[in-house]
Amino acid sequence: MHGKDTMPKSDIAVGLDIGTTKVCVVVAEKDARGKLNLLGRGLAASEGLQRATVVNINKTVEAIRLAVADAERESSIRIGRVNVGISGTHVHCIPSTSEISINQTGVVTESDVRRFLEKARSNIRYLDIENEIIHVIPQTFTVDDQEGLPDPIGMAGTTMKGSACIVVGQKTKIRNIRQCVEKAGLEVGAITFEPIASGLAVLRESERKSGVAVIDIGGGTTEVAVYLDGAIHYSDVIKVAGNDVTGDIAYGVKTLHGIAEELKIAYGCAYGPESGQDEELVVEGIEGRPSKYFPRSSLTLIIEARMTEIFEMVRDSLNQSGFYDALHAGAIITGGGSLLRATEPLASRILGLDVRTGCPEGVSGGIRGAVESPIYATVTGLVGHAFEHALTVEPVTPGPSEPKPVVGQGAQPQPKPEPEESHEGFWQKILNRFKKFWEQL
Repeated sequence: MHGKDTMPKSDIAVGLDIGTTKVCVVVAEKDARGKLNLLGRGLAASEGLQRATVVNINKTVEAIRLAVADAERESSIRIGRVNVGISGTHVHCIPSTSEISINQTGVVTESDVRRFLEKARSNIRYLDIENEIIHVIPQTFTVDDQEGLPDPIGMAGTTMKGSACIVVGQKTKIRNIRQCVEKAGLEVGAITFEPIASGLAVLRESERKSGVAVIDIGGGTTEVAVYLDGAIHYSDVIKVAGNDVTGDIAYGVKTLHGIAEELKIAYGCAYGPESGQDEELVVEGIEGRPSKYFPRSSLTLIIEARMTEIFEMVRDSLNQSGFYDALHAGAIITGGGSLLRATEPLASRILGLDVRTGCPEGVSGGIRGAVESPIYATVTGLVGHAFEHALTVEPVTPGPSEPKPVVGQGAQPQPKPEPEESHEGFWQKILNRFKKFWEQL
């Protein structure tokens, strides 16, 4: 338990990633070097979302409670306020521009930047009553004739103009996320678009400035974001991801979804040339039925077909964005779907870019090794985003006999421990693509 002697004035932030297959929670503080000192993490299976959209409030609330309880046990801190991630096809970026007169001193201040962003917010023309603004993100500034300024504060001039990215989402779906968090006994400190959080966690400064795509392959969706000159310029959410790979395996092997997931994790390979020697895999029988055998090469074939489709859709999105030729630092793949063996070479071949797998950067603490995985990229980025935007709180530091500190005010008592393509249609594509191979089985 953290007492007054061990953590006297430390700010703490909590990230909450509510995903299609899992709910992740991370509790962290900033250490003396500016790194995230991880204090605790929690993980729970998620069954209340489809394609990153809440479809069952109660199941989502229960998953949040379980993950939060895990994080509380590990960190000895009771969680109250969280920075929540949001994604889904209903969230998108709208470009906007703005121009203002600089204050009477002739030197740009934070107040000028706030006025610039507020005008950029008001300048967007296509925000209907069904959507609300999640973020207003500055991209680049021009002060008089000085162009391409990432940070204009302190610059002298008379006028300031530039561009911004306005992230908007559907009100009802944002409200459902808020409801789930609040029903779990937590307070929403902020909502953050998940591609922003993932980029913050896995990108290195040189990549962020040079031009890079971040591809987060989750359970229900694949998120694409393009960073140029240190800021996000484009995003897209694709409704094909890791669960589709598992579903294809279940359909092809004729087995349960859980067994298919185990096969994917234990033996899965995304790229045939890297699959190694073939062998017969033993597949557990369903409900007492005898086990059966399935060729490892066939498993690779199934996985490669769907992963190929995902990266082809990513490639098309990047081409349509108009930023493909600016991706000098290539692409970073992250999220649970990037853990499949040989995903890097497959992605590089299809995208035509240099590719690396991204794990959370700049973390420290005793549990650092537990979160150095693409699975924790988004939730770690949510914590980092909370620190960047002062969404932290002072923990209550108890005496020896007092209860755990509460992060955030108004915390509750500690909780108790769209139409999609059918697998038949996708399989027809596999059969057509690899007809000769299947005829030999």
